[in-house]
Amino acid sequence: MLASNLKVSQAVDAQILGAEPVEGAELRPERILELAERLHSNAGAKIAEIGSINRQARMLAINALIEAARAGAAGRGFAIVAEEMRRISGHIEAVTGALETDVRADLRELGVIGEAILGHLRGQRLADLALNAIEIIDRNLYERTCDVRWWATDSAVVDCCANPSPESSAHAAKRLGVILGAYTVYLDLWVCDAQGRVLASGRPERYPRVKAVSVADAPWFRQAMATRSGDEFAVADISPAPALGDRLVATYAAAIREDGAASGRAIGVLGVHFDWSPQAKAVVEGVRLTDEERKRSRVMLLDQNFRVLASSDGSGVLRDTFPLAAAEGGMGAYPHGDGAMIGYALTPGYETYCGLGWYGCIVQQPADGAKSATSVSSRS
Repeated sequence: MLASNLKVSQAVDAQILGAEPVEGAELRPERILELAERLHSNAGAKIAEIGSINRQARMLAINALIEAARAGAAGRGFAIVAEEMRRISGHIEAVTGALETDVRADLRELGVIGEAILGHLRGQRLADLALNAIEIIDRNLYERTCDVRWWATDSAVVDCCANPSPESSAHAAKRLGVILGAYTVYLDLWVCDAQGRVLASGRPERYPRVKAVSVADAPWFRQAMATRSGDEFAVADISPAPALGDRLVATYAAAIREDGAASGRAIGVLGVHFDWSPQAKAVVEGVRLTDEERKRSRVMLLDQNFRVLASSDGSGVLRDTFPLAAAEGGMGAYPHGDGAMIGYALTPGYETYCGLGWYGCIVQQPADGAKSATSVSSRS
């Protein structure tokens, strides 16, 4: 996409300049404003130069008239020429003044239009990138909902809750370990009985504290136990897990049901702890920005309360909020601060996963020397 955008930018520049793109030139939309600024400066300088030359010509005409007067009858012919030069000089001055007024007005309008176009393109691009970021997370988390519902029907997991014993727990733990070996996005998987006691986990050697954990009061456990069928699942907000070294996790849970049947009675819960930080970091740092844009951009994932879940600069995660005060609809952009632009997109969901009301958000500062956009668009 970035390469395609660059080709479009090169084509636009070529059309504007009426020539092939100059090798080594910066081919980007901001060039519209830069060229308008340069044209404004050059036109002003040339008009001022014309004015200076015209003033010199007028002084020469005045001096010529003085000298012609001193020469008397011999200088009459020269006086006529000098007077005509002064008249022409006055006409040039009037034309130059009108030209300056017209050119400055047109260039000012060109600048406003250029800012509006640039603001629209910049805002829409940021909104598209924000949507891409949240869609990646949606697809990733959708897979987690599939995993937990599927693994909750595993015979070793079901037997661990149906017939709890050291042997069934050890077998379930071994099975969970095999799953973790194939799915590196998880920190741990827990089989919990109906009272919230952890009967088996996939990494007991790495996380020995899990053995003593009770999840009876955890929202994800209670919600999973309250589900009506094996097609449903529960999910918790991103939070640190003390038993897992305080790593940030997104926990998905599904009821373990008698005989592994979707309509069976809930006899326990399988909780899968998604390793949030590395996955979220890969998303916010993987947004397709140029190296120059990346230096002046902050990419974030926000929850339904605008709490920062991930940030490309690593700041404020789970501590700060970033309210999208001007956000309207599911997707758009708006100016913020001194020339900054915010692009955002609400989670659209993926397949059967409706999303959690999260947002992708990109805050981008203006390029050095760039003007703030006066017009942006938003769309739902």
